[in-house]
Amino acid sequence: MKNTLQGLYTKFQSLLSQEEGQDLVEYALVVALIALGATVAMKSLGTEISAIFTAITASLTAY
Repeated sequence: MKNTLQGLYTKFQSLLSQEEGQDLVEYALVVALIALGATVAMKSLGTEISAIFTAITASLTAY
């Protein structure tokens, strides 16, 4: 049991010291932040865009 715990501890320490995947995580966080910002912007502009398309449809129907 002690050897198993020591092996798990050693493996965990080696995983913490590796920096190979750090860039990928940083890029993923940036992409997630951009996606969140775009989603919030689209939700806030959604009603305005809908009103514009409704006005365009009404104008085209009148002709």
